[in-house]
Amino acid sequence: MGSSKKVITREEWEKRLNDVKIRKEDMNKLVMNFLVTEGYVEAAEKFRMESGTEPDIDLTTISDRMAVKKAVQCGNVEDAIEKVNDLNPEILDTNPQLFFHLQQQRLIELIRNGKIEEALEFAQEELAPRGEENQSFLEELERTVSLLAFEDVSNCPVGELLDISQRLKTASEVNAAILTSQNHEKDPKLPSLLKMLIWAQNQLDEKVAFPRINDLSKATLEDPTV
Repeated sequence: MGSSKKVITREEWEKRLNDVKIRKEDMNKLVMNFLVTEGYVEAAEKFRMESGTEPDIDLTTISDRMAVKKAVQCGNVEDAIEKVNDLNPEILDTNPQLFFHLQQQRLIELIRNGKIEEALEFAQEELAPRGEENQSFLEELERTVSLLAFEDVSNCPVGELLDISQRLKTASEVNAAILTSQNHEKDPKLPSLLKMLIWAQNQLDEKVAFPRINDLSKATLEDPTV
């Protein structure tokens, strides 16, 4: 017969939470980190004025980074590459995988727009040489070119390459590379802390029954089920 869990009441749990002291400055830095990393430049500027929290990068660079991200999301990959090089030419020079994925996205956009001859020529001249040097690039190129073999891409096994999610994936990769080049974390800290909260609650739940936060958007405590 298993032993029953110890039950921590809401009153006791709230008292323990209130005993944990978190500096407002640290909370403000978390908020600013999220706004900067996700590219909310106007909100970051307003938050800086209201809270006095200084961002760890120049806010003007956020607009440039978001312009690159938006260009990829809209399928304007050539424009995005030009903007990246204007920001910092070393980003693509030192990241062959990112450059390949941007070129791959250019190929996808040509196929999407029905420019078949141009797509084949681009694949042969720009992507094939990189595929010869890297096996994973070659496999990705073959997957992309296989789109041309299907008149109805909805029945194509690699049709997801034409989904908007593929653009978002490439845009996210570019965004992370730019942040890294600026000595900034590529991912915001706040989501990682929320994942850590869920993990910690699950670990604790194995030993005691306690008021949990199940809905992170509301952050309200829910009484333990006994």
